[in-house]
Amino acid sequence: MTKKVIRVKVKPNARVSRLESADDGTWLAQVKSPPVDGKANEELLALVATHFSRRRSQVTLKSGGSGRMKRIEIDET
Repeated sequence: MTKKVIRVKVKPNARVSRLESADDGTWLAQVKSPPVDGKANEELLALVATHFSRRRSQVTLKSGGSGRMKRIEIDET
């Protein structure tokens, strides 16, 4: 089971949801949802799953649940 961990900086309350790579190897995510009751985190995980062509169940939040910088693990098998 191969896993990949990415670092993502999240900006909630954006007009459009998108995920793009930054020059330093991290990712920048903009999500429409507000950072309330985990809604922004759920939208972020769905966005990452779609971007990397994975099921939502193959993407997990490893750390940073309440901060802007998050570590996300992607199951690549």
